Amino acid sequence: MVSTHPVGVQNTGTQYLPEQNTSTIISPNQELLPLTAKINGEGNLEIGGCDVATLVEQFGSPLYILDEETLRTACRQYRDSFQKYYPGESQVLYASKAWNCLAVCAIAGSEGLGIDVVSGGELYTALTAGVSPAKIYLHGNNKSLEELRLAIDADVTIVVDNWYELRTLANLAQGEQPIRMMLRLTPGIECHTHEYIRTGHLDSKFGFDPNDLNDVFQFVSQQPSLNCVGLHAHIGSQIFERQPHRDLAAVMVQWLRDASKYGLNVTELNVGGGLGIKYVESDDPPSIDEWVKAICEVVQQACAAENLPLPKLLSEPGRSLIATSCVTAYTIGSTKTIPDIRTYVSIDGGMSDNPRPITYQSVYRAVIANKLSAPHTEIVTVAGKHCESGDILIKNAQLPKTEPGDILVVMATGAYNYSMASNYNRLPRPAAVVVANGEANLILQRETYQDLIRQDRLPERLKN
Repeated sequence: MVSTHPVGVQNTGTQYLPEQNTSTIISPNQELLPLTAKINGEGNLEIGGCDVATLVEQFGSPLYILDEETLRTACRQYRDSFQKYYPGESQVLYASKAWNCLAVCAIAGSEGLGIDVVSGGELYTALTAGVSPAKIYLHGNNKSLEELRLAIDADVTIVVDNWYELRTLANLAQGEQPIRMMLRLTPGIECHTHEYIRTGHLDSKFGFDPNDLNDVFQFVSQQPSLNCVGLHAHIGSQIFERQPHRDLAAVMVQWLRDASKYGLNVTELNVGGGLGIKYVESDDPPSIDEWVKAICEVVQQACAAENLPLPKLLSEPGRSLIATSCVTAYTIGSTKTIPDIRTYVSIDGGMSDNPRPITYQSVYRAVIANKLSAPHTEIVTVAGKHCESGDILIKNAQLPKTEPGDILVVMATGAYNYSMASNYNRLPRPAAVVVANGEANLILQRETYQDLIRQDRLPERLKN
């Protein structure tokens, strides 16, 4: 039997999980694949009832393949875990910076999730996808006037990050209906994750310094045009520990108490997100259920100790919702063997569609979609096609003997792959499909060479 469930998404036999597959995937990485993954009668990897090799024939490669069932399962387990462990009102927001596009926002919205956005473009996408403005929260440490006005006109909640923005918003709001807003504060909590994705420590570009707390509350209390409904904090991303989030929840309840002293009717606490996922077999993050339970318990205990009513509790998972819902399929091309050193196997994508390895030294696992039952006889380095020596997706990958034309599938690529994709070396960005019940639907069209030069302008004096 196949056990293919993303870490965080519990394989507990709940109604949200698919039936167990009856076929077997012979792969040491099978647990990293989406929920619906199995080996089909052709011996190929199948996701969402679709043969991956056939998808590449139809849509080309590189190709992002989003498993709708895995994404919906994660959404439901976050939503239901909060309902189970928190007696007050709660709202899960998808941190869409992980992958913001119409289809992903629409799926999250249809499961009752709101959307966390960090730019005018992400906000526009969420609104266009049909997400209710009441469930959209705009973040960002340097929002433009255009973005603030778009948010005000759309009546979404603005998470204010700093003094400049707070004063700007107060000026924009004069004479208008009070603007619904939250305050983002820096909690000063360290966690073990990559330096670039730690956001909660004091030396961070995000949020008000906690030493300014009283001044901030005093200022907001004197602005009738601002309706401060909540407080927000976030400590980082790809976190396996539960204690930092417990500490965060306790600190935020103290802030809630302090806000009440200034007459602020703060009714929402947003504890951010950051739950890590399993990229490799040795990763061992908490499940969604365990993470939510820890947060809910601390908030209830802290509110009871301060004699405060339970606030509406918000969280912003991104990676743990979308990462393991997606794989990226590539076509293998050239091979270079350096005796007694290594063998390079090159693919038709790389750092332009997945910049995380070269940026964060991120580690991934891969399988050969058309050779799932073949024994793993090779240790190779998977190289991208870009003109950079550092364009390496996976070092020391254990794979079957590969040949040109084989389909290499890199797992857990739903978070920060497409959203950070580029046109480096003028490669068109890949297509993406969502698969479910044997049907594949295009959700992102592959760029063409014409798309690459669409914004180019050639002055008359430079034309030959």
